[in-house]
Amino acid sequence: MASHPVSLSLAPAAVPNGSVGVVTAEVVRFEEPLALASGQTLPGYELAFETYGTLNEAGTNAVLVCHALNASHHVAGIAANDAKDIGWWDNMVGPGKAVDTSRFFVIGVNNIGSCFGSTGPSSINPATGRPWGAAFPMLTVEDWVQAQARLADYLGIRKFAAVMGGSLGGMQALSWAIACPERVEHCVVIASTSRLSAQNIGFNEVARRAIISDRDFHGGDYYAYGVVPARGLSVARMVGHITYQSNAMLAEKFGRTQREPAAGGGFHYGYGVEFEVESYLRHQGEKFSRYFDANTYLLTTRALDYFDPARACGGDLARALAGVRASFLLVSFATDWRFPPACSREIVRALLQNRRAVTYAEIDAPHGHDAFLLSDRRYHAVVQGYYDHIARALNLPPRHLTTGVLA
Repeated sequence: MASHPVSLSLAPAAVPNGSVGVVTAEVVRFEEPLALASGQTLPGYELAFETYGTLNEAGTNAVLVCHALNASHHVAGIAANDAKDIGWWDNMVGPGKAVDTSRFFVIGVNNIGSCFGSTGPSSINPATGRPWGAAFPMLTVEDWVQAQARLADYLGIRKFAAVMGGSLGGMQALSWAIACPERVEHCVVIASTSRLSAQNIGFNEVARRAIISDRDFHGGDYYAYGVVPARGLSVARMVGHITYQSNAMLAEKFGRTQREPAAGGGFHYGYGVEFEVESYLRHQGEKFSRYFDANTYLLTTRALDYFDPARACGGDLARALAGVRASFLLVSFATDWRFPPACSREIVRALLQNRRAVTYAEIDAPHGHDAFLLSDRRYHAVVQGYYDHIARALNLPPRHLTTGVLA
């Protein structure tokens, strides 16, 4: 039913210490239609997922990890079909790591609408026999939570010890605490927000217009033409990637270094790749356009825009969070200008108004928004300490001490 580490694809020496090992994803199909927030309905659909660790007999040690915009269910370990494919949060999840899989049963699930195994725009629409394309229903963060809840039921998990995520994943974790309060003991929200700023919505719109304006987009039905709107998708990624980095990190990596300075150190005065930062962004954009689906990008960024749990409460976030029961850990990063610390502090204040237990850490890391994906020792120590607290409350076995950041 669930994915487990296997040992056939790689020699044991190739598996790093502290890794969950080689993993194979599972796919489960749900035949019952899913009613969406838009009023549309998604018929039978599939969810791709991976699991790490073992669910204890009481079923109390499960942790759900929600992914961000361009990630997937492959949270940790080495993909069985590609030895170079390491889980996007492998530095966080594994035996002895901050989320210790020797104690917790961790689940990574690919959202519907994605392009990494779950039903999405490139999947076949049963009504037409052709890819969904632009006809795929609009999605919200709340829709993803409902789909994930069905997966939890399938796996026999009544309540999660924790639901966690960074960025868009943090929005999902917060939504879980609101929509399913009886099913979440702890909510871990990292580098996230309760709603996008106008600036963030603006960045998303620029990225979407780059895709939609691409001549190969064909109204979202480019599958039928055997093409990909690669130019637009590449530009969209370049725009997004700039917002994930801090000015300090870009300056440190590239500064104003020219890739191939003109003779005498002057300028070429052209529009090709001249500065190193240009080369970097173009490489990131072109790479992204080779593996990500443009319709998925459109759906996901719009879901980001829609997310605003306080909207139904007249903008009062405290009222929106009045029904949550979970305890919370929130982490922000000082140089994250996409979702700055003020966004996390707003959530903290709203939770405290409801007398919920909240732990908050603001990490002075230089990396910008992408810091939530990196191995900052202080950040991982905060998360590890919080999970140690959860483990003690659940009487779970002692920490695997081989690679723990506090060991």
